[in-house]
Amino acid sequence: MRIGVPKETKTLEGRVALVPAAAGDLVKRGHEVWIEKDAGIKSGFKDEQYAQLGVKIAPDAAALYEKGELIVKVKEPIAGDLALLRKDHLLFCYLHLAAEPELTKQLLDIGLTGVAFETVELPNGDLPLLAPMSVIAGKIAVQVGTHLLHQPEGGKGKLLGGLPSTERGKVVVFGAGKAGSASAQLAAAGGSNVVVFEMRQDRMEEMMRLGNNVTALYPYADVVAREVASADLVVGAVLVTGARAPHVLTREMLKGMQDGSVVVDISIDQGGCFETSRPTTWKEPTYVEEGVTHFCVTNMPGAVPQTSSQAICAAILPWVNKLASGDTPGNSWRDNQALVRGINVEGGKLVHPALQDMKL
Repeated sequence: MRIGVPKETKTLEGRVALVPAAAGDLVKRGHEVWIEKDAGIKSGFKDEQYAQLGVKIAPDAAALYEKGELIVKVKEPIAGDLALLRKDHLLFCYLHLAAEPELTKQLLDIGLTGVAFETVELPNGDLPLLAPMSVIAGKIAVQVGTHLLHQPEGGKGKLLGGLPSTERGKVVVFGAGKAGSASAQLAAAGGSNVVVFEMRQDRMEEMMRLGNNVTALYPYADVVAREVASADLVVGAVLVTGARAPHVLTREMLKGMQDGSVVVDISIDQGGCFETSRPTTWKEPTYVEEGVTHFCVTNMPGAVPQTSSQAICAAILPWVNKLASGDTPGNSWRDNQALVRGINVEGGKLVHPALQDMKL
């Protein structure tokens, strides 16, 4: 199969879907792999590294999409990409359609088959292609939140970990999945007092094992309001597979926080889990509501593209191999139920159950 890897076009997005070694492995398997010129530069990979492994370099996006049958990218397609996508393309990337009705309509009009990384689901409910970026986003949320608490950034001037003679900072995390647990782990290791809201008992137990400075609680509304009011940093990491994220932090709760506090919404890709969240970019990452700094960048892992590209590529390569096997009887990627669960749109129709009630 002809596999195309375009350059990412989202604002300040530096990731590339396939690193040279992975692209080279696909070539050895007999596939024709094309990558758009300079697609790997921001991740630290030069065209020459791809070419040495038998990967073909497309001079521009138009040539790349023309050559490719299976289009493998990181983030959802935007204007330039959409103009080049065709009905016969098999698109494999993050889509997050629940929060993007306009993009959904455009993909339906094109009629292609779109398999979303974030909805490829194993029988036990695990999301193997979402997991590595969730971990990275969880770590970035605490790193960025720590910085935004600095007074020159408009923050309250709080050092999260504290030191002898001062109080520790407080971090509240919603959700103890991959992203939330990564946030809690980093915040706890830095010395903060951490409160994690989670509904699953096993995950609450896991959070408690992080240390004596971590408390795991069930998200009763009045308890949430109490804990958020005294938080310096709040991280939202709530996920319902394929669906729009529920709001767990209301504007009224936000009003109870001190000015200069910070909230980071990792769930923003799926619409955001805070009532006051709206998507931002790395170019203009923050805004202030009710005196609280909001960070709601929709591609947080894009800030560390070398690490992120290596991580996402290792996760997706086996699945790219399956998709590249084609769709012929007896040798079809559709025999893999995890990939079938990942289909969001196909032939002009919404396929994933979580998208069935979308208002388009």
